[in-house]
Amino acid sequence: MFKTIADPADCEVRSVIRFLNAKNVKPAEIHRQLAEICGENVMTDGMVRKWVRQFNNGSTNVHDEARSGRPSVVDHGLVAKVNEKMRENSRFTIRMLCDEFPQISKTVLPENVTNRLNYRKR
Repeated sequence: MFKTIADPADCEVRSVIRFLNAKNVKPAEIHRQLAEICGENVMTDGMVRKWVRQFNNGSTNVHDEARSGRPSVVDHGLVAKVNEKMRENSRFTIRMLCDEFPQISKTVLPENVTNRLNYRKR
C-alpha cells in the first residue's frame, strides 16, 4: 500500500499533473493516481483535464496567480473543520454551516463546500 498525502498544497498537485502529463499519462489516469495518494477530494477529473490543457498549451506555472482584493480568511484548517461538520451531519445545509462558521462569508462558504470539498446537492 502507498503512503497517503493529506491536504497537499495546490502547487504540489499541479506539479504532479505537469510531470505525469509530460510522461504522456492520460488525464483520467492522473486523476486516479492523485485520488489514490491524496484522497478523493484532491481535485476533480475536470480540473485535472483543465490543467493538462493549460500545460499542453505551453503554460509552465503551477502557482496561483496573484489576485487583487481582500485576502480570504478561509485556510486549510478552516476547510477541514467545515468538512468535519459535514461528515458529522450529512444533512447540513449551507445556512446551517453559515451559522456554525460566521467568519466565512455567505458567498464564499458554498463555493468552498462544492469546489474544495466536492460536496454536491442531492
